[in-house]
Amino acid sequence: MSRIEIRQIGILARKEFRERIRNRWVLAVTLVFAAFALAIAYFGAAQQGTVGVRGIGVTIASLVSLVIYLVPLIALILGFDAIVGERERGSLDLLLSMPLTRLELLLGKFLGLSAALACATVVGFGMAGVLLAFSLPAAAFYHYLGFIVSAVLLGMAFLSMAVSVSVFANDRGRASGVAIALWFFFVLVYDLLLLGGLVVSGGGVGGALFPYLLLLNPADVFRILNIFGLDDVRTLYGLTTVFPKQLAHPLLLGTVMLAWIVAPLALATWRFRK
Repeated sequence: MSRIEIRQIGILARKEFRERIRNRWVLAVTLVFAAFALAIAYFGAAQQGTVGVRGIGVTIASLVSLVIYLVPLIALILGFDAIVGERERGSLDLLLSMPLTRLELLLGKFLGLSAALACATVVGFGMAGVLLAFSLPAAAFYHYLGFIVSAVLLGMAFLSMAVSVSVFANDRGRASGVAIALWFFFVLVYDLLLLGGLVVSGGGVGGALFPYLLLLNPADVFRILNIFGLDDVRTLYGLTTVFPKQLAHPLLLGTVMLAWIVAPLALATWRFRK
């Protein structure tokens, strides 16, 4: 196996990041995140007849619902043509003719796109964090920082899936279709299938396995990471009845999320080398 050149990966990653900066992709996504986060943080209680920053638990609960829908979709759209797009434009052969391994190309692409997505996520939600910093105690802001970090990891997990799809797909049309299908499955369908199976079987099918099945969905891992550290949010979601506290340790859940980032990339590397 050839030695990995960190410098080559860094050059590719910077190129990908600069391209997203130049086409104002990062700016657009940052503004979207900031607008939604600020609106939820300040106007989230308008239907109860009040406005202003509420407790950190309710704010994070509302933002978690937003992130689960928005961040995976943006990550999949960002990465679905990372490799197949280069192939269709005819630039992939040129890249591979350079002193560059396929693994270096894949990692450079992924890290550059991850940096762009992380930048938009941190700055966008960080703007709402500034509002919270002046209105909530320091301990609450600590939970909010954890929320931002977990949102970045969630985006990287779905970006990893997108890059893997891009390696396997024959054209951009199929890659985009599979990317959207992955979003529907993990964000909309997966939990419905689990709950449907429990309801139909009266809890007899998958009851003991239910907490572990939740770990097979990075969106659920993100949700659990953010709700188990806050008592009022945990009660609001009702997951205390189905998810054991010993599995909700942040280190364990963070490791699972990292596995969701590494596994699709490893699969993409295997396919790309073939």
